Amino acid sequence: MRIKICGITQAQQGQAIAALGATALGFICVERSPRYVGAQQIQHIIQTLPTKVDCIGVFANASLTDLERVLTVAQLTAVQLHGEETPEFCAQVKQLFPHLEMIKAFRIKTRDSLSHLPDYVEMVDTFLLDAYHPQQLGGTGKTLNWEMLKNFRADRPWFLAGGLTADNILQALEHLTPDGIDLSSGVERSPGDKDMLKVTQLLKNLRKIN
Repeated sequence: MRIKICGITQAQQGQAIAALGATALGFICVERSPRYVGAQQIQHIIQTLPTKVDCIGVFANASLTDLERVLTVAQLTAVQLHGEETPEFCAQVKQLFPHLEMIKAFRIKTRDSLSHLPDYVEMVDTFLLDAYHPQQLGGTGKTLNWEMLKNFRADRPWFLAGGLTADNILQALEHLTPDGIDLSSGVERSPGDKDMLKVTQLLKNLRKIN
């Protein structure tokens, strides 16, 4: 299972998290986010990583120019679109950057929120299901209603996100079988400052089911 720790802002923490066994690091490329990091800083962190991990840039309602500006500097392996991007826009991104994994995030408010996923199957490689928040796009600490996903079957691999912590991860995985998990606020002291004790405990708990 893929383990993505999102909202990395510090090189030392990125190095430690990769060394502990996370398989992916997420970098927030949304300027209004408290976890925002610029392209130069992302590249600096990537260059210092001790092991090979997926490096995912998270964008929300960005233009193709905005994406290209970051991707020409930072050697990311994936793009995560976390806004209201249309299937057509996702197809454009995939065409421009075919070497990158395309992840589309959806904020799940009700079961009907899942009805949009089939429209994106041909354009994306991976889905990410996050909790809905009326003002924030992600990193809210709000837990997704796992019951809504009880019979969910995706035509693409998918990440579970939304309020996951070291304390509730095993409970979540008793209910659901995602291909990956995505944590941000659940392993932080403050936005962008990861709590390494929480990250360590998360990975320790996950080893119980592997």
